[in-house]
Amino acid sequence: MSQKIAIAVIHGMGSQGAKPPNSHEIVFSHHLFHGLRQILGHDFFHNVIWREIFWADVLQDRQAAFQDKMLNQEQARWPGLRDFAMSRLADAAAYRRGAGDNGSWTYQEIHQRVAATMAELERMGGGDTPLLVFAHSLGGHILSNYIYDQQSGKPVVPADTSFQRFETLTHFVTFGCNMPLFTFNEPEDRIRPIDYPGARVSMRGRANPWWFNYNDRDDFLGMPLAPSSPNYAAMADSGALQERWINTRPLVRGMTPLSHNLFWKDRNFHKLLEPMLKAAAGAEIAPVQQNPAVQLVA
Repeated sequence: MSQKIAIAVIHGMGSQGAKPPNSHEIVFSHHLFHGLRQILGHDFFHNVIWREIFWADVLQDRQAAFQDKMLNQEQARWPGLRDFAMSRLADAAAYRRGAGDNGSWTYQEIHQRVAATMAELERMGGGDTPLLVFAHSLGGHILSNYIYDQQSGKPVVPADTSFQRFETLTHFVTFGCNMPLFTFNEPEDRIRPIDYPGARVSMRGRANPWWFNYNDRDDFLGMPLAPSSPNYAAMADSGALQERWINTRPLVRGMTPLSHNLFWKDRNFHKLLEPMLKAAAGAEIAPVQQNPAVQLVA
């Protein structure tokens, strides 16, 4: 493989670390990275630019401080359940656009992280690099919102380039997806998925489906998108969205709600992603369309 491919990976809700790692470090997605590299080989991965979108620290310090007050000052009980509520429910509650054109502070901060990672990927690979996105849990909702905002002309962080508008995207993968939880604030017919953003991917190289949504039936935080609205159902019917239940391993843990975090290590899940990377490596990316020069008449 001579063509480089760019992969952006975003985590979901929960504790991932107190501070963001260096941009080249692989932290929460290291099992997925090494699993795919083992399957595809080191030569293939020599041309893979892998970057993580890390945002947990935006909320984690404040959550931890509040939890400490609850347990040590207020003598609250059930610390394990409180930790679950704080590191998961609080993440989901805090991440919302809110009122105003720029969204809430949390929304802005997290979208800044997305923008920074996209800029880093473009700097490393160039603006003509095929792009794949792997989004776990709440991360799928975040990236869907980010792209939706760009497409609706109301981005929190304006994208300066075609690549940063996801126009070279070949595959969009969500797993342990809980996006339907955030759809109940609107009538069903107003819930709309993002349009395929990969405008520069040649028709011959476009994947159909281009959005893959994988979930485990034992994961109560993972769910399909099609039942959430007629527009998502139509997307699935058209073949643009493929949804699939899988059994994450090891089976003992995979048959419990712990399955939500098992995708990262699951070799069978890794194998489902393998053909996507190969397809992206062969994708043809059209040149950026230049606006015709405006001729000034004296």
